[in-house]
Amino acid sequence: MTDVNGTAKKIIANVERAIIGKRQQIVLALAAWFCEGHVLLEDVPGVAKTMLARALARSVGCTLKRIQCTPDLLPTDVTGASIFNQKTAEFEFRPGPIFAQIVLADEINRTTPRTQAALLEAMAEGRVTVDGVTHTLTPPFLVIATQNPVDHEGTFPLPEAQLDRFLLRFNLGYPSTEEELKMLEVLHYGNPLDKLQTVVSAEELLACQRAVREVHVDDKVRRYLLEIVQQTRRHEDLSLGASPRASIALFRASQAVAAIRGRNFVQPDDVKRIVGPALTHRLVVRPESRLRKVTAASVVDEIINLIAVPTLANE
Repeated sequence: MTDVNGTAKKIIANVERAIIGKRQQIVLALAAWFCEGHVLLEDVPGVAKTMLARALARSVGCTLKRIQCTPDLLPTDVTGASIFNQKTAEFEFRPGPIFAQIVLADEINRTTPRTQAALLEAMAEGRVTVDGVTHTLTPPFLVIATQNPVDHEGTFPLPEAQLDRFLLRFNLGYPSTEEELKMLEVLHYGNPLDKLQTVVSAEELLACQRAVREVHVDDKVRRYLLEIVQQTRRHEDLSLGASPRASIALFRASQAVAAIRGRNFVQPDDVKRIVGPALTHRLVVRPESRLRKVTAASVVDEIINLIAVPTLANE
């Protein structure tokens, strides 16, 4: 796991030249990327959601396209369309921005459900079908979507089926006073994004994705992971618990976290570290529980505190 750990360190150090004090969120984004998932960044405006996505893209030698989601955005604006060429008298396919290796869907909740659905096949299967022809996307393929939880006018909340396609969802939060002072110092003479260089190649990232699959997960850890998921399905405050896809997401993300930390086996702490970002957006809290200020995050915390943590022989 030395290669994964070394690659992660290079990307983190490079991104932190532009993003101050958000190492935990950078690690979460890398964990999703290393296990071939997708990321949803949700937070208030102006906390560097888009900047984090662009910094990650600049750090890796991959093609990047940005989609600024608006209510009038059409599915063909994402996937591409067949255009009639008068010279050849034939239709030619013009690929859309989804054919980049890194796709930044900015303010995804501002576009219509029909256009949001255009991302589904690409995110789930790494391919796009246009006019009956299937086009395979170039790996490593990553969708980083952002959305604001405030200012709901003119927005289209992502349905559960769409949310479930994102491996992890997390927020950035406001910086501390010291972090914000450092941020102002960094921004004094220009945008630090302009100075970021590529530090990792696409081939190195693909190697990390293959290595993550080899991380060992003990049977005790698998049972611990599944017990957390099973408890969400039985919890009285939830009308919808975590699906088998959530189990797979938590399993794969735990492998990635362990590899980033330089280990070739998963510890229960890796599961606890990733369980919130991996599960909370897949859970639906009952209306009566929401009135009592119960949240998906508080339910997950309660479940984690109730389940006994297994002890591994190599700990």
